Amino acid sequence: MVNIASGLEFVPVTAMAMGKADTVYPVLLSDQKEAVLVDAGYPGRLADLAAGLANAGVAERLLSTVILTHQDIDHIGGMPELLRHLGRPIGVLAHELEKPYIQGERRLIKITDEALAGIDRMFPPEVPEQWRKAFKALLESPPRAGVDRTIKGGDELPYGGGIVVIDTPGHTPGHISLYHVPSKTLIAGDALIVADGRLGLPAPELAVDYGQAVQSLRVLSAFDIRRVACYHGGLYDAGDANEQIAGLAAASPDSAPG
Repeated sequence: MVNIASGLEFVPVTAMAMGKADTVYPVLLSDQKEAVLVDAGYPGRLADLAAGLANAGVAERLLSTVILTHQDIDHIGGMPELLRHLGRPIGVLAHELEKPYIQGERRLIKITDEALAGIDRMFPPEVPEQWRKAFKALLESPPRAGVDRTIKGGDELPYGGGIVVIDTPGHTPGHISLYHVPSKTLIAGDALIVADGRLGLPAPELAVDYGQAVQSLRVLSAFDIRRVACYHGGLYDAGDANEQIAGLAAASPDSAPG
């Protein structure tokens, strides 16, 4: 558990990805009445989610809602096991464009025939064959969860003292970010990452439309952002988030790294 601001905590989830350990950072919004989780981590890591709630002093019975920023497996993967563990209905919120993918009605947009055919080239040679087969099976039959309510940019939700939904498409078509009003924290999902202590964008090859992902950052200028909670990399709290984001938004997609 890592504190972001009052009522906001990271719930770190660590799993093996591409042959090495990778930690992602779902966000927990909580008060004495309810708790809301933003994204659900990798499949098979329920223990990390449970530990995150316990470390934050949040009883599982208070967890009422999960908000999914988008459809990628490392964001939706923990949902089926979490729902089975809780044994009761909770609200699952996502953008309308992401809903059919999260529910398994359509194949996840990045899992193309070409991606499946090229899986073996994705791994370092030391990754065991058994692990490769398990990963391919996961891609062919990814986790799914029912979405109870769709949300979109401009929606204001009451959780954690108030959050605003922001449409930030590009990484996926219906990617959203959230602005926590009381703490002026941007919960970025995969719209931004932290790497080497700096804000950046995820690699272009991870985006459905990288140019759109860059342009999506421009809408963030409407918000006074004190800190950024990134799913990959954790917290950016250097005091110049708006300036850093504006610089990234002004960059040409043609100048993408790599």
